Formats: sequence, C-alpha cells, structure tokens
Amino acid sequence: MYRLISATPSPYARKVRIALLEKGIPFTLSTEVPWDDNTETPAYNPLEKLPVLVLPDGRGLYESRYILEWIEAKHPDPPLLPPDTDGVLAARQVEVIADGICDAFVLLFWERHRAEEQRSAAWMARQMRKVEGGLRALDALAVARAGADALVGERFGLADIAAGTVLGYLAVRFPELDWRTRHPALAGLSARLEGRPSFRATVPVPQVISDRVV
Repeated sequence: MYRLISATPSPYARKVRIALLEKGIPFTLSTEVPWDDNTETPAYNPLEKLPVLVLPDGRGLYESRYILEWIEAKHPDPPLLPPDTDGVLAARQVEVIADGICDAFVLLFWERHRAEEQRSAAWMARQMRKVEGGLRALDALAVARAGADALVGERFGLADIAAGTVLGYLAVRFPELDWRTRHPALAGLSARLEGRPSFRATVPVPQVISDRVV
C-alpha cells in the first residue's frame, strides 16, 4: 500500500490526496510539519518538501506534479486528464496557474513571518500581483465554462483539482483576502468542488510550526 506524507494545509499535498481518493487507490496518510527537526521528509525527498508518496518498496516520489503524472500513468482509470492533446494541455495550463498562485502565497506567507521591520513591502506587493493575476485567469475560465461539469473537458479532472485546492488554501491561510466577492464564478466553482466527497475528506487545516524557520 502507498503512504502519503502530507502537511494538512498544503494545497500540493491535497491535490495528491484527492487524486488518490478519486481513483480509489488505497493509501495511508502520515501528517508532518516539514520544517520541524523531527520530520522524516529528508529520508524520502532530498529536497525536503512535501508531499511525498512512499511506494511499497520504500522509494519516495516527490513534487506534486510529478506524483500526479506518476499516478495517472500507473493508475489510468478513471482518468483525470481529457483524452485529447488539446484537453491535456489546457488542464496542465490550469495546473500551472494554480501552482503559481500557491507558490506566490507561500512566499508571501513566510515574508509575513519575518519581523515587521525586516519585511519587504515591494516583495509582498509583487507576490500579491501574481496571486491577483492568477485568480483573474482562473475566474475568466470559470466564467467561460459556466454550466459545464468541469473546467476542462467533459468530466471532473486535474484542472478542477488544481483550481479547487488553491481556492481552499486561500480560505485557510488568507481568509482576509475577499476573492469570493470579486470573483463570484470562482466562489461558485469552489462551493461545487468542496461538496465532492474527495474534497470533503481533505479539508485543509492550519498546522503549528514549532521550529523557527525565518
């Protein structure tokens, strides 16, 4: 059986958890704070990042995009990517946008952990521009696909997972960001996705980071 090493608020880990659940793949879940000294993450990922999918032979797969590619290749049914090349590329584009939003927010999150006099206002503003730009791009897609069953293609898949997890992450880590009012199409998409069993089973929650990292 697979074992997923995950951090509870991580949208990257949540993407993998949702994919495993949607495909009906059995796995066990280990929850860690990868910043803490007692983490086992380095034993499976030399880059010391989560998530890590530990295979039955003890090997670790890491970086969420690669893990998702591996899962899709090894467990193709039900598919999380459209059957056509254009559909696959469109889904991957949504994943790039969603991951870009997450990356910017992670940088912003850690900058906010610095002492106030050490923070860079210009750096924080730059990350927020990335976030806002990514949300506008996702919102435009949600508007264009209003009434459809999926953001890309004819059925739920990777694009929905990527978009839904980043929106769920914003709700946990940055509840003060009023993206729902400014992007009602995204708010509707998020509400619909959070109603799926795989999303309900993986609701992100904050973790306490005990070790100082900045």
